Amino acid sequence: MDVCLYEDRGAADLEPLTLTRPVFDLLCGQSSLAEKQARHFQATVCNAVVRPHLADVVRLQSPGMAVNDFAATGLVVVVNGRWLPPAAIALNLSGPSVGVVGDEPVYAVVEAKQFTARTPDAVEEQMEQWKGSLPCRDAGGRLFRWLWEIVAHNGDQIIADCAATEYRHAVAGAQVLPALIGPRERLRLDRTARIDPFVVADLTNGPIVIGPDAVVTAFSRLEGPCVIGPRSRVHSANIRAGTTIGPDCRVGGEIECSIIQGCSNKAHEGFLGHSYLGEWVNLGAGTQTSDLRNDYGEVSVVVNGRLIRTGQNKIGCFLGDHTKTAVGTLLNTGTSVGAFCNLLPDGLLPRRIPSFVRCLEGRLTYNDDLENQLNTAGRVMARRGRELTPAHEALYRAAFEETAVDRFDAERRALRRSA
Repeated sequence: MDVCLYEDRGAADLEPLTLTRPVFDLLCGQSSLAEKQARHFQATVCNAVVRPHLADVVRLQSPGMAVNDFAATGLVVVVNGRWLPPAAIALNLSGPSVGVVGDEPVYAVVEAKQFTARTPDAVEEQMEQWKGSLPCRDAGGRLFRWLWEIVAHNGDQIIADCAATEYRHAVAGAQVLPALIGPRERLRLDRTARIDPFVVADLTNGPIVIGPDAVVTAFSRLEGPCVIGPRSRVHSANIRAGTTIGPDCRVGGEIECSIIQGCSNKAHEGFLGHSYLGEWVNLGAGTQTSDLRNDYGEVSVVVNGRLIRTGQNKIGCFLGDHTKTAVGTLLNTGTSVGAFCNLLPDGLLPRRIPSFVRCLEGRLTYNDDLENQLNTAGRVMARRGRELTPAHEALYRAAFEETAVDRFDAERRALRRSA
């Protein structure tokens, strides 16, 4: 059955991560939301309806996926990209219906000829129409509204992903195993991964997944549930429960209950907790993240200009793609930083920093030399064997234009405070 993943208006509330990627590419547990959605519906073909500025990059990264222009026959399943499906495979898809979480539609099974929308807003409108005219059933799972919900649920999802996927023991005969605490069967170690001596894997509270060509160096401690993605390197680090390290990362120091999308560096000492980092992020040595207020109170986070009460008391930071911190940077509890930012230390930094901004001595200034930033991005990507393609460059230019109002508003607020 064909499946079409789409973005709705809620994708904007998952920025800064969704500024430069479709919402269904976000990680939760061992894989992306898109992979879980495809598995849930046992999809033969996956298409997508995304925001226009993302379309070319999605086509580049998923060559078999038709984006914003496709044809289907028979029944098609239209799926909200923010939805995390339940572990069980969907069984009853024999006729038109709508799956809901609470009062919100998360998928619809419809005849392909009924599905005419090819923009996110139009799909969202059609979903509401189908919800009022087709039989509704409880879809299960959860519909993510905020980034901190994904982070908080990550550990449980790692456990659920491991339970839902078959694993055949693949350890090579000459492979070094870590010192194990807890049930041996919870360790999922790819035969191409390298584990140095003096590594401890604590499996007491959940599985540990170490992907292809990953490296874990001596004196590292891994605490399940956690995931070390393909080709990532763990340098004498303390990786605590609830953490997913995406592909091609370099990590050290202490990381707790956090997600790193991929291709990012936190190679030095410093703490990262209850956070979500995008791609191509670099944390300078000694960068520290606060994830707990001194009064142990509820953390609030600024999202799209609104101060949102999270209902949680442990939230760290959310950093967009290509953002970098200097040596000794201190990030406050509940900090949200956009893409392409450059953060220099001066005590605790502001808790909300727009995209394409430099923060120096506590002041936000425009980082409006976009050409230089794109050149830097190209050099950074080349270090991982990747290319800054014309599609990526167009995406980043669109993001620069889209976030201009946010930068202007931040500057105006700063001027009012100084006055």
